Amino acid sequence: MHPSARDQLNQMISGCWLTQMLYVAAKLELADRLSDRPRLVSELALETGVHEPSLFRLLRGLASLGVFAESDAGRFQMTDMAEYLRKDHPHSVQASVLMMGGTQYQAWGELLHSVQTGKTGFEKLHGEPLFDFLGKHPEEAANFDRAMVSIHGRETASIIAAYDLSTANHIIDLGGGNGSQLCEILAANPRANGIVFDLPHVVERAKISIESAGLSDRCRTAGGSFFEAVPAGGDLYLLRHIIHDWDDDQSHTILRAVRKVIPATGKLLIIETVIPPGNDPSFAKLLDITMLTIPGGKERTETEYRDLLATTSFRLNRIVTTDAHVDVIEAIPV
Repeated sequence: MHPSARDQLNQMISGCWLTQMLYVAAKLELADRLSDRPRLVSELALETGVHEPSLFRLLRGLASLGVFAESDAGRFQMTDMAEYLRKDHPHSVQASVLMMGGTQYQAWGELLHSVQTGKTGFEKLHGEPLFDFLGKHPEEAANFDRAMVSIHGRETASIIAAYDLSTANHIIDLGGGNGSQLCEILAANPRANGIVFDLPHVVERAKISIESAGLSDRCRTAGGSFFEAVPAGGDLYLLRHIIHDWDDDQSHTILRAVRKVIPATGKLLIIETVIPPGNDPSFAKLLDITMLTIPGGKERTETEYRDLLATTSFRLNRIVTTDAHVDVIEAIPV
């Protein structure tokens, strides 16, 4: 029996409960503490320094959702779902939970402000834009990197499978973060080399990824702002989940900086989730509200991308879909 429309709405209303329950579990590293054996709540409470009866109530609630399980009175163990909350799981979501349940969760409380003004709830709450805040809070920035890998990391293999990157010789990943995307692309294309370009404090983290991947001979970092200038010499430029962080005027500035240096035969790949028409469910339509509330950007339709590119002397050549719910928007200079 399908839930009624009212029941479905009630599930949506209580969604914030679940976010915070998972956030506390991640913050206390409960999955890591339970990873090797079932444990008594009294042990966990002593280890984490929290109120034992309240911790029991949290674990009982999560167990009712399939996150952890009570094996006998006061003793809890892992479940398949809980495994993904471990820090060391190869597909861990812990960083995402910490990001979405922490500073971003607080900013969502200012969504009304964003709808009323068009300004971000994040800036109202913290007094500065998201990326300025991250620049001043290295622990938050490092977790943001891990969360982006957790959320978007699997996309890279899908992009490589869907879009032929083998003809590229010099790839420049703009806003490349910790370098994980470009490292994976270069590993799959051994004749190519590349540059991870991002703010100076960000690319310091990318150097670690490049060295760990054994790609120091084919990949380097460059620090700067894509609002001012980007490295020349690339035949392929990547902007993955960058343009959606910014409004149209800011996006124009980024695209113009690329247009100044891209060769006539070069290609620009904007990797985003294109909003489909109609009323069908779409992750992009919900992510668009995140962009409104957190960084101040927006998700876009195909028409909006086409228009955005046309104003900066690019032409939208084609859109290649992937099996990771992300699209490769191929643009060429005109």
